[in-house]
Amino acid sequence: MLPDYTLVAGAGVSGLGAAKLLAHVGARFSVVDDNEQGRERAAALGYDTCTGDEARARFTEVGLVVTSPGWRPDTPLLVDAMSAGIEVIGDVELCFRLDRAGVFGAPRTWLVVTGTNGKTTTTGMLAQMMAEAGKDTSLRAGACGNIGVAVGEAMMAPERLDVLVAELSSFQLHWSSELVPDAGVLLNLADDHIDWHGSFAEYAAAKAKVLSAPVAVAGIDDAEVARLAEATGRSDIIGFTLGEPADSQVGVADGRVVAKLDGKTVDVASADGIEPAGAAGVLDALAATAVALTQGATAQHIQRALDAYQVQGHRGAVVHSGGGVNWVDNSKATNPHAAHSALTGAGTVVWVAGGQLKGASVDAVVKAHAEQFRAVALLGVDRELIRASVQQVAPEVPVFVSDAQDPEQAMDEVVAWAATQAQPGDTVLLAPAAASLDMFSGMSARGDAFAAAAMRH
Repeated sequence: MLPDYTLVAGAGVSGLGAAKLLAHVGARFSVVDDNEQGRERAAALGYDTCTGDEARARFTEVGLVVTSPGWRPDTPLLVDAMSAGIEVIGDVELCFRLDRAGVFGAPRTWLVVTGTNGKTTTTGMLAQMMAEAGKDTSLRAGACGNIGVAVGEAMMAPERLDVLVAELSSFQLHWSSELVPDAGVLLNLADDHIDWHGSFAEYAAAKAKVLSAPVAVAGIDDAEVARLAEATGRSDIIGFTLGEPADSQVGVADGRVVAKLDGKTVDVASADGIEPAGAAGVLDALAATAVALTQGATAQHIQRALDAYQVQGHRGAVVHSGGGVNWVDNSKATNPHAAHSALTGAGTVVWVAGGQLKGASVDAVVKAHAEQFRAVALLGVDRELIRASVQQVAPEVPVFVSDAQDPEQAMDEVVAWAATQAQPGDTVLLAPAAASLDMFSGMSARGDAFAAAAMRH
């Protein structure tokens, strides 16, 4: 199953996780890291370590390199390994191979979710649906990957998971070759991680690998996903859409989630009251439903799961309500595509945005949602770029810009002003369209600051 000698590239969280998995199955390996502290961390766990140059000297012995997903394809060590004819795979690919080889007992069911936005919510919903179904079958399901626990940890857990609902990134999929899940869903695609992949086409190709699954689900309202689904030449891909479903689709009709699969029409669940509120939440629920129905879940299981599901923090949760105004934290909307999803179906909003745009344009988002804006409040390093876009497209919309450099002060200023603009029935929506690291330690800290300020005002 495994070669006599494996190299693990990187002593970070993913690398040490792969090392733990290899140690668990008794494999011979070394952890490669040019950072002395990284090697010390690995050595403290009892693992053999080496530098990049030492690893290259051992290439004649090496049969496999397992890389951390964050290592770019042009990393010299990985390029050199591939040039030497050594296969390079990721940690999730390693997990899949070991699972399919029966190393951890009977192979599990793999349900993989990917896309640019909505992965975590869809994965959480699908895990909840499969857990409901598991109450009738005694099969345990759980979320893993970039949500909950790492896939390797899930594999080694004392209490077996029979169904792995895995949120996977484009990085993890790039470093896979044999990973063909039992069901795969591609939610949507927009420019992201282009610096890592080299082009949008490469990024999309990595994500589209999930469409090779026996059960493939695609977000057909997204033009790029629809194109990729059509390019597979398959006629059995299940589409999900906010519109009324055609054959082999799951969609919405008369306020209900409806599936038309295998010649049967099933009224599955209510499309109202889904968290997170708005079109993005409904799309995620449709995607999860499409997969769950193919894996033995019934309409009753799905309705119970959607009733029970609560959105994770910073992904569209209502963090405060007062005076007929809801304050919604979607700090996870760290790019314009995610902000578009958050704004769609949100009604009239005071939009709180700004941060690091990383070269992305917000013009399309502003044009698409200008009629929803009661007002716009901005903070962060690229605040003036967003102000210019709003003033060009919707000059009548009031705009406030905080120039404060202190993150708490800046958030307090935009929230205080937003409170003066919002009217009963409105939503004050934090959907920044930008990354957070210019001012905050991460998107969670930004969302927490918004929630705290909202409750003060």
